[in-house]
Amino acid sequence: MRWLAILILTGCTLKTFAEEKAQTPDRPNILFAIADDWSPHAGAYGTKWVKTPAFDRIAREGLVFDRAYTPNAKCAPSRACLLTGRNSWQLKEAANHICYFPSEFKGWGEVLAEKGWNVGYTQKGWGPGSATDADGKARLMTGQAFNQKRATPPTPEISEIDYAANFTAFLDQAKGDKPWCFWYGAIEPHRGYEFGSGIAKGGKKISDIDHVPACWPDNADVRTDMLDYAYEVEHFDNHLARMIAELEKRNLLDNTLIIVTSDHGMPFPRAKGNAYELANHVPLAMRWPGGIKDSGRRIDEFISFIDIAPTILDVAKIPWKDSSMAPTSGQSLRGVFENRSDRNMCEHVLIGKERTDIGRPNDGGYPTRGIITKQGIYLKNFEPTRWPGGNPETGYLDCDTGKTKSLILQKHRNYPNDRSWQLCFGRRPAEEFYLFASDPDCIKNLATNEEHSTVMKTMRGTMLAELTQQGDPRMLGKGHVFDEYQHANKGHVGFYERFMKGEKLQTGWVLPSDYEKEPLDQTVEPTKQ
Repeated sequence: MRWLAILILTGCTLKTFAEEKAQTPDRPNILFAIADDWSPHAGAYGTKWVKTPAFDRIAREGLVFDRAYTPNAKCAPSRACLLTGRNSWQLKEAANHICYFPSEFKGWGEVLAEKGWNVGYTQKGWGPGSATDADGKARLMTGQAFNQKRATPPTPEISEIDYAANFTAFLDQAKGDKPWCFWYGAIEPHRGYEFGSGIAKGGKKISDIDHVPACWPDNADVRTDMLDYAYEVEHFDNHLARMIAELEKRNLLDNTLIIVTSDHGMPFPRAKGNAYELANHVPLAMRWPGGIKDSGRRIDEFISFIDIAPTILDVAKIPWKDSSMAPTSGQSLRGVFENRSDRNMCEHVLIGKERTDIGRPNDGGYPTRGIITKQGIYLKNFEPTRWPGGNPETGYLDCDTGKTKSLILQKHRNYPNDRSWQLCFGRRPAEEFYLFASDPDCIKNLATNEEHSTVMKTMRGTMLAELTQQGDPRMLGKGHVFDEYQHANKGHVGFYERFMKGEKLQTGWVLPSDYEKEPLDQTVEPTKQ
């Protein structure tokens, strides 16, 4: 069950000064809308079983990005990359989930506020974790919170916070001629779900699903789980539509840069918390009539979340050198906005992960680095003897609970060599390599295939060179520091050892049935996939 709170939509009868006096076209207001655990499932991407008219409008009237990725597919580190313009391996403690965010790394939300912008957010900004300044004072990473208004949610698992009404409340107080930035941080489609809600309340059918990723069983329960996820995506999109309508009513829409995305992929096995196409690929659309030329374009080049911070500071007319932010590895998307032929087009993105949840001995993570090109994906797993989804005896805590997870775990108990379990939870080899053309679901590991060795070696070399240039501790023989950074939830520090000694610990994001009764000795070779 997720945290709750919501706003009721309020009317506004008097125009504020900010509504009467539009900002100059080259410095728009900003609405940053970010879902929680949403893969590129939207009408604009050809998905039929998820209805996203608001996102589709932003894509149609602006830009839609076909190759947008987060460097790290877990909430806190992904959002840290978004805010700072740095890859997670460049952020010390902030590479980990539920961390103590280092005070030396500033985010663009703080910079905008320092430069006189009105900055606010609803529900989920950066997190989970602890972010304080050098004096121990809580940092306003995404501005002031607007969470007062509530409404009855369509299911018990959806937040009570009325996101759109909170946005209205924010606009009501955004008086004067200061530009504003609002972070719409929904917690949908994060789990849990009301099982069957997509069918019972969303009017969907299991036959609506046109493709089930090959790493999961294809049956009615898994499809129902996917439709419940879709129903929560639509909740996010419904509130986005209301926000767009509010901007139109106030004559602010065309002078607002709207960015819509998600922190990472869907909360299913081998997706969220991993380092795969299904984990790191995210939806992304932007609209800004005053700054985007030739609207309706599809952007085929690679975009990383580290490009968002330099883009926002660029449109806000704040030079990076004046922001006090640490150097960025990203680049502004101004060239994309203006459709310049001389822009630097990225041909790949880097991804990776460290400790994305608890449940392994010594609070260890599952360190991985990877590179994605149009051809495929290469991954280097630095600790292949560890369990990628978390240790079985502690409930595979690096994978949120849900019907699909439960089905895979139970099937494995009945059939130890079950393919889905091996792909989602089994130990993995030190290297993985997948080609999209022949294997879009990335389940056939070609790392030992000589036919493709040249391509793989080229990708590996590019990845290692860039990681070394970026100062990744894994490249410098200091990767152990990520495991040594302390978890910000003190109740979970040393979780594995305490649990194995019999201490009762709370793990509300998994079910008791997720825990294996005994540690597993995976006698089969780490899956070659």
